[in-house]
Amino acid sequence: MRDKPPNRAPLYAQIEDALATSMANGTLPQGSQLPPEDSLIAQFNVSRTTVRQAIQNLANRGQVEIRRGKGTFVAKSKITQELTHLTGFVEDMQAQGRRPSARVLQKEVVTASKRVAKYLDLAEGARVVRIRRVRLADGIPVSLDETYLPHAVGKKVLSNDLEKEPIFALLEQKYGTPLVEAEYMLEAVVAEPDVAKALGIKPKSAIFLIERIVYSRGHRPVDYEKLYYRGDQIRFTTRLARQTFAARSTT
Repeated sequence: MRDKPPNRAPLYAQIEDALATSMANGTLPQGSQLPPEDSLIAQFNVSRTTVRQAIQNLANRGQVEIRRGKGTFVAKSKITQELTHLTGFVEDMQAQGRRPSARVLQKEVVTASKRVAKYLDLAEGARVVRIRRVRLADGIPVSLDETYLPHAVGKKVLSNDLEKEPIFALLEQKYGTPLVEAEYMLEAVVAEPDVAKALGIKPKSAIFLIERIVYSRGHRPVDYEKLYYRGDQIRFTTRLARQTFAARSTT
């Protein structure tokens, strides 16, 4: 019987494989914390630099989450969000058993750019409220939301605790603004430095950008949002019905 050939992969790759195997077989379940660096150094008899390279490579693949000041944790499976109904972040996360939270970065009154004015059906330069929040699931940043509201209702929304109260709930339940439908525009982009910083990822990382225009009764736009989602944390699904042949032949 031949001896097993030596593993000639770099040491950091061997550590990656060992940790990935432990995650795959449940020894390190989703959400669990990896052993501290000193333990891994002793276990594999390698340098701190080698351990850190292995951990960073796992993080780059989305298999672990490095949380500053807390440690490294096995990443949970991606959030799957259906684009079939108009829902807010809190509703989406609660439906999946995740704990939603928010961190407000900015809230102010600004003048509407040409694009914002177009989507809110306002004159360019009109006053609007802009709110920027990081949305988290189980403490992990998932999206950066940039919300624009017409000034009349937006100034009311600003008076609330926006880290605890969802804007959709405020509009519908407190300010009598029913949300009827929305238009979504989704594209793949790379994270600019300010977005990357807010989401805790590297600049130029792949992310989703959703532009969403929310309408009230009478097709009146009441909310325009730019939603930057981490590509390593979420995926989107939808269901489409095929038109009949007669309907297709007229298009």
